[in-house]
Amino acid sequence: MDDLTGKVALVTGGSRGIGRGVAVALARAGCDVAVNYHQRGEEAEAAAHQIRQTGRRAAVVQANVALRAEVERMTQQVAGHLGAIEILVNNAGIARVQRIEEIQEEDWNEIIAVNLTSCFLVTQAVLPAMRERQWGRIINVSSVAAQAGSIVGPHYAASKAGMLGLTRGYAKLLAKEGITVNAIAPALIETDMVTANPNARPELIPVGRFGRVDEVADVAVMLAGNPYLTGQTINVNGGWYMS
Repeated sequence: MDDLTGKVALVTGGSRGIGRGVAVALARAGCDVAVNYHQRGEEAEAAAHQIRQTGRRAAVVQANVALRAEVERMTQQVAGHLGAIEILVNNAGIARVQRIEEIQEEDWNEIIAVNLTSCFLVTQAVLPAMRERQWGRIINVSSVAAQAGSIVGPHYAASKAGMLGLTRGYAKLLAKEGITVNAIAPALIETDMVTANPNARPELIPVGRFGRVDEVADVAVMLAGNPYLTGQTINVNGGWYMS
């Protein structure tokens, strides 16, 4: 496993839930961490406080990662505060529970932009520095919805499935440059997003309970440290989807 001490990580959507758990776990592993948020500034500052309590540096950066100009500003700010980004966790995402007949084109466009286009935009923004250093880790937080259908809606499932294709596409092209690209596909992790969904029930999970944030965060740290794993989807789903 590679030593992560002093590596600079960016976690999009890092103010709460899985993103916050991953940000703090990376700090405990030795990383300096930038926490991106869109609207929840106070929660992002609280996440940064947790990071600093580990003895590592933290930065809080506001940006709508679905917009290229804001992504460029964000990555420049992170570089100015902490240094070039070496570990990227594409975690930002939204879930809008809708029946098929309720989904409009604007719903589709927003879900794809926030969940999938953002993954492309931020990855493109951080890759030049990673390629220059011949070292980088990109971790995309997808969902079991990409593999087994969604209790949110087909628009959500499509956005998360796209992340898996993007993961494999980048991984194949970057494998010889010291940059790994992997995905995590969680199912029903006990976060605000899941507990607010009336369709999310523990009995859907074979192990009989919701997952914990730390069970996802541990996998993210493992992927950040492992130089031989690339192009993979790690299923943290309590047995819902087995591959």
